[in-house]
Amino acid sequence: MTDTPSARDRFERLHAELRDRICLLDYAPGTRLSEEALAAEFGVSRTPLRRVLGRLEGEGLVQSVHGVGTFVTDVEIEELAQTYQLRLELAELAGRLSPQPPDAALMAEFHTVADRAKALTQDPDPRAFAQLNMDFFLARLRLTANEPLREIAERLYIRTARIWMKSVFASRVDLREEAETFRREIEDVLSALTIGDLHAAALIQRAHISMSFERLKAGGRPPASRA
Repeated sequence: MTDTPSARDRFERLHAELRDRICLLDYAPGTRLSEEALAAEFGVSRTPLRRVLGRLEGEGLVQSVHGVGTFVTDVEIEELAQTYQLRLELAELAGRLSPQPPDAALMAEFHTVADRAKALTQDPDPRAFAQLNMDFFLARLRLTANEPLREIAERLYIRTARIWMKSVFASRVDLREEAETFRREIEDVLSALTIGDLHAAALIQRAHISMSFERLKAGGRPPASRA
């Protein structure tokens, strides 16, 4: 007998689906989200849908304009420097505040992510890369049992996730190089987890967040003028 999803489960699934669509730029900045169309697509009434949209607005992904509608927000690198700085600190804290060793299922998930990363280096695809990055991040969150830390870290991550995709579409980053760098990060984290060093895994994540932001900033700068 199949368990019927609870109202909470349905809410979380709808939120995760709309969040992913925004972060992966399926809904581009400025897109108006039709409550009528979304309610019909997901088979829900407008009441739970509006609760989901309210949560997305609290996360900075959409903005509700009274009498007009709900729109996907935009994001720029310059606006999020402080967000990245906080993500750096939280990444290290994850290795020190209630670290939670991965069980067999989570380790298997990390190995699957590593295999996907290897395949991605051979055939880089921006959307597949962004989805893999998100899956890896959410898996890493399960390495700490500190719920407030997990909640804050996830909220900050989704605020910055779209920057990378925008940079790819603007040809500001080398996708193949990014895929190879990401593959190495995953393998380094996996090596640390294999020997049970959660603090090292957190430091590796911190270093890669820092390098990623520096590459994005460099990619967003105008080319130097030539004499």
